[in-house]
Amino acid sequence: MDLSDLEPVERRSTAAIVADRIREAIMRGTLPPGTQLGEVELATRLGVSRGPLREAMQRLVAEGLLRSERHRGLFVRDLDAADVRDVYIARTAVERAAGLLLMSGDRAAAAGRLTAALVAMEEAAGDPVALADADHAFHAGFVAASGSPRLRRMADALLVETRMCLAVLQDTVPPPDALLAEHRALRDAVRDGNVERLTAVLEAHMADAVERILAPLTTAPPSPAVPA
Repeated sequence: MDLSDLEPVERRSTAAIVADRIREAIMRGTLPPGTQLGEVELATRLGVSRGPLREAMQRLVAEGLLRSERHRGLFVRDLDAADVRDVYIARTAVERAAGLLLMSGDRAAAAGRLTAALVAMEEAAGDPVALADADHAFHAGFVAASGSPRLRRMADALLVETRMCLAVLQDTVPPPDALLAEHRALRDAVRDGNVERLTAVLEAHMADAVERILAPLTTAPPSPAVPA
């Protein structure tokens, strides 16, 4: 009997499920930056024991979403302008690598996947939260189409940090038409097999996001001087 084609059934641990729940809460802003996480309260809220909760929280520390302070506990990480720039530098590197891989693979399948993601974005255009979800799904699908599980894992972590950046530092959402046009250009570059165009559009898309997110910080009026 040849069982070589059978794949093992994935059994997710309680800690992995708990990590997903906390990660989602961080991404959605339910647990905003700076929030201290209490073990007793979280364990009760999630209906789990403190063992799996601690394991889940350590995973999120390793991902950079939580920070540990000696004698104080765990906190959701704060993000500043340098963090925003770094997140998008990393995203550009990961998505550029994914783009090069998918360009050498089944471009038609990748373009079809991105077209479906674009339709979801168009349908969500009137709802900023739903549009952000659809944007997230577009980029997750873009990287997944590369076929690289490691790039996908890195992209998933960076997309969570991206949502944190948007939730905390962005006062206004981008115009849906402009956002859709940028993503449509990415899809078209994949469909046409134009590597240079894909790279240029991707880099411009990321640079525009950084500029837009940081604009409220750079245009804020200076704080009044404090008398000596």
